Amino acid sequence: MMTRLYVSAAVLALGAQGALAQDLKFPIGEGAFNWDSYKAFDEATNLEGQTLTIFGPWRGEDQVLVEVMLAYFTAASGVKVNYSSSENYEQQIVIDAQAGSPPDIAILPQPGLIADLVKRGFVTPLGEDTQKWLAENYAAGDSWVGLGSYAGPDGTKALYAFPYKIDVKSLVWYSPENFEDAGYEVPQTMEELKALTEQIVADGGTPWCIGLGSGGATGWPATDWVEDLMLRTQPADVYDRWTTNELAFNSPEVVGAIEDFGWFAKNDAFVAGGAAAVASTDFRDSPKGLFTSPPQCYLHHQASFIPSFFPEGTVVGQDADFFYFPAYAGKDLGKPVLGAGTLAFITKDTPASRAFIEWLKTPIAHEVWMAQKSFLTPLKTVNADLYGDPTMKKMGDILLNATTFRFDGSDLMPGSVGAGSFWTGMVDFVGGKSAQEVADAIQASWPK
Repeated sequence: MMTRLYVSAAVLALGAQGALAQDLKFPIGEGAFNWDSYKAFDEATNLEGQTLTIFGPWRGEDQVLVEVMLAYFTAASGVKVNYSSSENYEQQIVIDAQAGSPPDIAILPQPGLIADLVKRGFVTPLGEDTQKWLAENYAAGDSWVGLGSYAGPDGTKALYAFPYKIDVKSLVWYSPENFEDAGYEVPQTMEELKALTEQIVADGGTPWCIGLGSGGATGWPATDWVEDLMLRTQPADVYDRWTTNELAFNSPEVVGAIEDFGWFAKNDAFVAGGAAAVASTDFRDSPKGLFTSPPQCYLHHQASFIPSFFPEGTVVGQDADFFYFPAYAGKDLGKPVLGAGTLAFITKDTPASRAFIEWLKTPIAHEVWMAQKSFLTPLKTVNADLYGDPTMKKMGDILLNATTFRFDGSDLMPGSVGAGSFWTGMVDFVGGKSAQEVADAIQASWPK
């Protein structure tokens, strides 16, 4: 089968977009990629003439990137892949499943939606071997098994979805030049981060830029703060019970995390513009205070996407950098990481579908996207030096060093809470209401 490695571009058609083998942009056998994993998959997989339909969330530039990865799957397996997406992909996958015409593989970034599809019998279990593989090969492996496991139609929980392409939220952004000028060092613990916050004030500066404004979604950035702080003040199983309301939203554990967020956000001296500006400042404008002269703030908590809203010409790694939002040294909860990501699952059980899940276990399936951009993986066997830029490698290191990974909690909650009362409650909180009042109101909104 290795003869297919060098087959001409003309015969390796890929998908509806007509991508060809020329999309093997990293020549097979060259560079520091794990070509042995490619060779082993190639030799074990012979599905010439079969097709695979994949429906996912990636469009535009991301579709180009995923199709590069899919080209290697086609070259190794012989399977012709038809990848498609839709602007309303969340609704479309439900419509297609209900109509009995689902894709072979679906990929979604919403575990709650996947759980619903599983419960309704539209998804095929991945099996104990894949569950064991995830536990052993992904950093904080049990976290990923838990993320992809759902209750089936009979109520039995099993692994149904394979996490692939992850995003990290537990980040604090800063200007290295500002830190150097002020003599500040990157904090390694939450205790040090709080001490630095107070030190900046003592030196006459303002520590944080925080903005919750986002049009109809105003308030959502605060949910990331609370989720991160839940993971730093409570064990992961408490976080899990919170996202399902087994632990009430107005329990002391959750109220404590909200109050911890308030320590940062409700102190006029700690926030650019004062606490009253937090809710009205657009989250896209908020980090710009890092780059004024003199700086309006020194620190900004936000996910990996935020450089898109930095001033034009800002170079990450030089003008701006980030560090891991640290854990409390005194609580012994390891290094939890909050994030998001996509999960692949089988909606039509075919040999090609099964082969694709096996493909996602190979380092090469991760490395060819890593070497481009916009991709993070918890797979321990990849060559981390292949990340396309130092920023992604540094984020990848945070992911690989995590002792626990948990998905964005608001995305796991019912929409009326996670994308409703949780958002508005955080606006009320920074506006003056107590953590207990806000938590009581959110709990009352939870669907009965």
